[in-house]
Amino acid sequence: SVGDRTQSDLLGGKGANLAEMVRIGLPVPPGFTITTVACREFLSTGSMPPGLQIEIDSALKVLEVALGKEFANPEKPLLVSVRSGAKFSMPGMMETVLNVGMTPDVAQKMAEQTGNPHFAWDSYRRFVDMYGRIVCDVSPDEFHKIEVRVLSTFGVEGIPELDVAGLQALTDGYIKVCEAITGKEFPTDPRQHLLQSIEAVFRSWNSERAQLYRRRERIPSDLGTAVNIQSMVFGNLTDDSGTGVAFTRDPATGERGSYGDYLQRAQGEDVVAGIRNTMSLVEFGEKSPEVHAELEQVMALLENHYRDLCDIEFTVEKGKLWILQTRVGKRTAEAAFRIATQLVDEGKINMDEALERTTGDQLGQLMFPQFDLSGSIQPIATGIPASPGAAVGEVVFDSRRAFDLARSGKKVILVRRETSPDDLVGMVASEGILTSRGGKTSHAAVVARGMGKTAICGTEAIVVDEHASLFTCGSLTVYEGE
Repeated sequence: SVGDRTQSDLLGGKGANLAEMVRIGLPVPPGFTITTVACREFLSTGSMPPGLQIEIDSALKVLEVALGKEFANPEKPLLVSVRSGAKFSMPGMMETVLNVGMTPDVAQKMAEQTGNPHFAWDSYRRFVDMYGRIVCDVSPDEFHKIEVRVLSTFGVEGIPELDVAGLQALTDGYIKVCEAITGKEFPTDPRQHLLQSIEAVFRSWNSERAQLYRRRERIPSDLGTAVNIQSMVFGNLTDDSGTGVAFTRDPATGERGSYGDYLQRAQGEDVVAGIRNTMSLVEFGEKSPEVHAELEQVMALLENHYRDLCDIEFTVEKGKLWILQTRVGKRTAEAAFRIATQLVDEGKINMDEALERTTGDQLGQLMFPQFDLSGSIQPIATGIPASPGAAVGEVVFDSRRAFDLARSGKKVILVRRETSPDDLVGMVASEGILTSRGGKTSHAAVVARGMGKTAICGTEAIVVDEHASLFTCGSLTVYEGE
């Protein structure tokens, strides 16, 4: 391993923290990092820097030898993830492609080797989905149309319920959409997939949402992003597999203890996407006590090492824990002040450091209004207070419309099933965010906390129909415009 957490300028925050975790002996999937220098050169010239492809091939060879697998070889396939990682945390603003190296031949061989064809074809489906959206620039709405049609044909309500034939039909539909939009055959060469995914991550540094986020958070635009290539571990393999996000303290209140979400038989972005409701870490501990105990040890080690609240992404593959990422976690203003004083009391930082970790903006957020609960109130639903505060406004179901209404002087509440990075413009414009799915680690929760916005997630009693622009809760139905 080369590098440590001090090299975030070069390796990006994610790459620097990965190197640091390897250095202190944590279970991190092997991989390598393409530096921010390469990104800046790509963005200035429009092409890969000379010699970068040779360096990538060389690093892949080292990875192949270490793992006893080969990239683009169906007999013993090496699959990798391609993840962005800028110097400063920009949750969800740039791109990730998982399962790079998947092809129909690899999927067939993995089905035979694992005895689990559903896992193999689900992994290929996930790759084509991400590659299509991120590299081929297919709108998620186009893929959603395919999903609706395939789910109806196979008589199921969600993608996890599809059998192998259903997954193959869905993937074929994705591929046809990609070919129709790009006017080219869907590529089958994994090395082409890898290089194009890396280029897409580089380009995502200058995406509209990334630029908007940087302007709001005062992050310089000339830093560029690193790209982290890691061998895949699979949380969607078996019942004792899954993926999760954990915080070493409550990012909303600062309370001591471990907080987070876990999804069984899930992969990658499933937890933060908020598309399925999760189990808590307490429930995870009851289900998998040995893995949970190891996770608790890792969390304690990282908090003591970083001397701060840590945000940790992890995957469990067949009962084995892997740590995919850590970073100093975003938190509400209330949590920032409470955690800073706790760390002083625990002797981990001094008072000068505590003052440096809190800002005037956060002090202002502590003065945010709260609802008076002493009177007679009739709540229509309850959810997870992902980012506390009080917010009042008109219900809006579309992020662009929320932006337009806010610009005209109206206060709005953005209501979605779950948010994605594409919703950033509406999230910035709204007074508060409400989602019917997700938890404290979903995209809506993490971004809202970082921006000081009020957010309530996982309001299961509310059903949001974005296309009809309404939500229902018991006998109450609210339409946009009312």
